[in-house]
Amino acid sequence: MLRLDGVTVRFGTHTALDAVDLEVFEHETVCVLGPSGSGKSTLLRVVAGLQRADEGRVLLSGRDQSAVPPHKRGVGLMFQDHQLFPQRDVAGNVAFGPRMHRTGRAETERRVAELLDMVGLPWAGRRSVTALSGGEQQRVALARALAPEPRVLMLDEPLGQLDRGLRERLVVELRALFQRLGTTVLAVTHDHGEAFALADRVVVMRGGRIAQTGTPLEVWQRPASPFVARFLGFDNLVPATVGGQAADTAWGKLPVPEGTPQGATQLLVRPGGVSLRAPQEGLRCTVEARTFRGGDASTVTVLLRPHDGPPLEAACTLRDAPEEGAEVGAVFDPREVVALTGPDEGSVGTQQGDFEREEGSSPRTDARDAETDNGSPRPGLSPGEPFRGDVSKDA
Repeated sequence: MLRLDGVTVRFGTHTALDAVDLEVFEHETVCVLGPSGSGKSTLLRVVAGLQRADEGRVLLSGRDQSAVPPHKRGVGLMFQDHQLFPQRDVAGNVAFGPRMHRTGRAETERRVAELLDMVGLPWAGRRSVTALSGGEQQRVALARALAPEPRVLMLDEPLGQLDRGLRERLVVELRALFQRLGTTVLAVTHDHGEAFALADRVVVMRGGRIAQTGTPLEVWQRPASPFVARFLGFDNLVPATVGGQAADTAWGKLPVPEGTPQGATQLLVRPGGVSLRAPQEGLRCTVEARTFRGGDASTVTVLLRPHDGPPLEAACTLRDAPEEGAEVGAVFDPREVVALTGPDEGSVGTQQGDFEREEGSSPRTDARDAETDNGSPRPGLSPGEPFRGDVSKDA
């Protein structure tokens, strides 16, 4: 459905995308992850036609899009600031794309009713969008993006402005809706939890390049490099030398799974693989801090200060969490130890090279500027049609 072949984008001396190859299959949901400056939003702009690639090609259904303007690419784009038309009611916002395509009135009304029902707002057609909550506005923005039946729906931080509880509910609804409609989706987010819940496949980016791609389970279980591990929130990383089924580390000799590559490497130990026992039964540590994570499991992250070696995190239930200052012994489960084969690229953070918002034209266009005072569309991007812009505004 969608393919990027060697796409490179430069802003002056900085490379925002560096020879990126990516394929999104029909009916697949792919989420692109990465810290600020990694290139993920630039990638989205290139696919939409809002940013010209200096090298490489973007193909939709096998057709090179280099000479195809944004409004003829047949893609929908929805941003976190949903940009609904405040002067139009909910139904008018959703109907905008079909009307721009001169779809008949009866078919447009049918499509609007169908989509509002799908996003859980069958009652809202005549309501003002300004009277809706943030979550409801997000649903309207999604319905508007889907109304013209785009070949590919692209989402830029679609839930970024919503509170955590609402994000967690909506991401489940989005996945179910995309599966029901068979929509092909390319989404961008910095939140790996959101991406893992939504995507069939995730792509982790750093410095304009793809650091890893795979299913959410594959990426979570086997990060390709220390950078990916840190980006996913894992801090228990330690240099190691593997020999047989054990590794020499600053935390002592750690068990490793059978088949672990031998020699020098970096080991990741998931916090859930660190059990807390009596001090004499494992690596002697002092409990430095406890952080309550909440949730159904009432998980507590325990920061340990080993008598020898760098700090270490363990995860346990609230009931089993030791008090701060307590002495414990850390025991390692080899099933939760992973050898990271990729290079250690340093800490996670904003990288130079991707000026996603700072350089080049912004992908956002205020919806209020997309219409004249009497409601007729202005030239250029127009929220709601594929691409004349599903420039939605609320995520």
